[in-house]
Amino acid sequence: MAYIERALERKFLKMNDFFKVVLVTGARQVGKTTMLKRLAEGQNRTYVSLDDMMARTIAQTEPELFFQTYKPPMIIDEVQYAPQLFTRIKILCDSGDARGAFWLTGSQQFQMMKNVRESLAGRIGTLELYSLTKREIDGVHFSHELDFSFDTLHARQRTAKPTDITDVFRHIWRGGMPQLVGADAEQRQEYFSSYVNTYLMRDAAELGGIANVSAFGKFLTACASLVGEQVSYKTLAEAADISEPTSKMWLRLLEGMGIICLLRPYANNALKRLSKTPKLYFLDTGLAAYLSMWLSPETLMNGAASGHFFENYVFTELLKHYAYAKTKANLSYYRDSNAKEIDIFVERGTSVHPLEIKKSANPDRREVKKFDVLAKAGAERGAGGILCMCERVTPISATDSFIPVNLI
Repeated sequence: MAYIERALERKFLKMNDFFKVVLVTGARQVGKTTMLKRLAEGQNRTYVSLDDMMARTIAQTEPELFFQTYKPPMIIDEVQYAPQLFTRIKILCDSGDARGAFWLTGSQQFQMMKNVRESLAGRIGTLELYSLTKREIDGVHFSHELDFSFDTLHARQRTAKPTDITDVFRHIWRGGMPQLVGADAEQRQEYFSSYVNTYLMRDAAELGGIANVSAFGKFLTACASLVGEQVSYKTLAEAADISEPTSKMWLRLLEGMGIICLLRPYANNALKRLSKTPKLYFLDTGLAAYLSMWLSPETLMNGAASGHFFENYVFTELLKHYAYAKTKANLSYYRDSNAKEIDIFVERGTSVHPLEIKKSANPDRREVKKFDVLAKAGAERGAGGILCMCERVTPISATDSFIPVNLI
């Protein structure tokens, strides 16, 4: 299979010129190692994986011997297995001025980041890689940074592929795991079965101390049934026959493993009675579709959950876009006690960009009236609109547009 250029490459190389250590985190199998090996082509860079038990044992017990055996510049894969290396890496960093001497990957952030912060503060840049976006698979590159203005969206339209609901749901159903590009339905089924049983269950046992594999499997499936909805710890607990505190702990574990994202609600002191419950999204829609037993893109597209999966897809495409972009953004959602909800707020600098997500090609333009809550919040209103399956970007008002999803 041909290599697919990753949108994170630009940012990684920029950080590599600035930091002595660059760490790429993310779920297993999203392509971290493949990307780094690609970027290392032509360099004399040592590669070592701590999935190799011999290398891991040396790293854990004799860090000095490890770096006598494997010399920088180097790639250390799955570095979370040997936090003992961080102190030695710090010493090696402080003994010279070389930038980008250590490229690290790690699959479980929650355990690793504490050691990183304590040992390598000021020396390390941390980036997150996700499964492939639809734009990466399609090979589409936009030159205009996304600000949701009509002019920017119109400029992006010239480069984008035409909107196609069947194509979008094929991607949602398959997901963005690099190994699945070009896979058929049977191969996809076996891949995800292996992924859940080999990686997720093993990591849950090793990192979360979860012994009840059956209950954790039921919990995973229950999470997939809640994509795009507010988290109900009670529902998750009942589905897996566990306590609510355990369901909270397991959800944090899945978040740390890069499997799910909990979208926090918008917070503003000027607005009262705002929801404090996060919404649940899977970072790879293919895994969620597999766990929910949608056996084809067509049944998913026409099924009862299609709107939620479409929302999950749009959210993750936005999340990945801003993770790789020059300008960071904070994503949240709005919901008040009157059940008024706005799907996504993109907070960039001082501006808040309100966005609704609709699977329709012709959604109701009155949806943007909800965006008036930003004036009550005293927030600076940025351009926004309705992300949908329309064919061309179309103005709704001076600030809002119908936005084809292929423009993000």
